[in-house]
Amino acid sequence: MKENDLNQNDAALSTLLRQARPASSLPPRFQENVWRRIERAEEPKTAPARTGWLDALATWILRPQLAFAVAAVLVLMGMGLGWNSGERLARNDAQARYLSAVAPNALH
Repeated sequence: MKENDLNQNDAALSTLLRQARPASSLPPRFQENVWRRIERAEEPKTAPARTGWLDALATWILRPQLAFAVAAVLVLMGMGLGWNSGERLARNDAQARYLSAVAPNALH
């Protein structure tokens, strides 16, 4: 193909593409609505009101910086409570076995 044919085809194609492009019009009061949204975005944000101490505590605990520390503390507290409960059960069981060994008829 010749160079001139390519240039003419390109020009014809460009003209055809320009004609095929839909001409869209903006909705009514578009610019006014855009400026209103910009003004709303620039307004200072007010902090949401807290509904109580429990929400404040949950918000403080669920911060990403403290999530691991809170989880570790909860696991350690669970282990401590489990240890305490097991120790108490073992002591009660030992007392019952001792009492049955010393006075087997006292339990009946």
